[in-house]
Amino acid sequence: MSWNKCKNILCIRADNMGDIIMTTPALRALKQTFGCRITLLTSTMGSLITPYIKEVDETIACDLPWIKSNTSTESNACFTLIEKLKTFQFDAVIIFTVYSQNPLPAAMLAYMANIPLRLAYCRENPYNLLTDWIPDKEPYSGIKHQVKRDLHLVGNIGAETSDEHLTVQYNHNAYNSALRKLSSVGFDARKEFIIAHPGVSEEKRRYPTASWIKALRMIKDEADVQVLLTGSKSENELTQNIQYAVGENTFAVAELLSLEESIAVIANAVLVISVNTSTTHIASAFKKPLVVLYAQTNPQHIPWLTKSTVLQYSVPETLRSKNEVIEFVNQSYYKKHIDYPLPSTVAAAVLDMLSISAIKMQPIHSS
Repeated sequence: MSWNKCKNILCIRADNMGDIIMTTPALRALKQTFGCRITLLTSTMGSLITPYIKEVDETIACDLPWIKSNTSTESNACFTLIEKLKTFQFDAVIIFTVYSQNPLPAAMLAYMANIPLRLAYCRENPYNLLTDWIPDKEPYSGIKHQVKRDLHLVGNIGAETSDEHLTVQYNHNAYNSALRKLSSVGFDARKEFIIAHPGVSEEKRRYPTASWIKALRMIKDEADVQVLLTGSKSENELTQNIQYAVGENTFAVAELLSLEESIAVIANAVLVISVNTSTTHIASAFKKPLVVLYAQTNPQHIPWLTKSTVLQYSVPETLRSKNEVIEFVNQSYYKKHIDYPLPSTVAAAVLDMLSISAIKMQPIHSS
């Protein structure tokens, strides 16, 4: 079978929500080129975002044992997954990775599921595990943004798109329901607001809470904007503590909004401040101005095709990965230690961004 005849494609992107969002241009290229149906095999966490990604037709959620997650997968679950994949009778599989991941476990999964065509980057010679092997030269010969990396991968089989923007969507009703919830805590829908997202999935990405508080106080002293502190339910205490310290017109909504409501609120904010997490990629999808507090973990994941200021800082040595590929990046790209950006630096970046943004927010609604 040739790639141009593939109509039923499995894509494996077994990471978190932000990783999937960055893959949307490549998924779009597949759909536009082949007119195919796309099933996405992803993590439990990643599967939360797929209902809002129009390029994905069906999702299979499984926390694969070679990908970091909060759950453990029994070996029997892998065999069960293989049998499930067989029932789909996929024409092909595309394995999306960052440069520090090994695609061969996923390739073996696809091989055992009898998927005829198998495409991935791989540093080692995969022999029969991949029918289409793209030697992975990253990061040793340079680093591409994750979006470019994924587009280059599918470009090797002839898949192209003229639209390289990230894609996330939501229903208009989600924004209306979000406003009803927000009004119950004193939020004024007639006034401009910014998003502040302090929570992290990994401790090494954290920006100090005290610095968040100082930065937001400085912003509030200079700009007449409301601040919505977003996050997951597990970050409710963090956002409430920041709200209490910052004061008036600051609202902790981590436990208040659903994921779709959070997406809608981000889409209608005037600006987003966030650590490097899925919030930045959702904001990029709606072309929101961004100030990103960016722990130096992976240079592939900076904001994509939106106005942004990226304030980088070093990962504490005790929290750095033992992965040798990542260690090479640390020594080559992140060798110089960078302290956390000062709260005044963060505030100045936000205020500068606000001054060049539209003075009156134009709501963005998605069907």
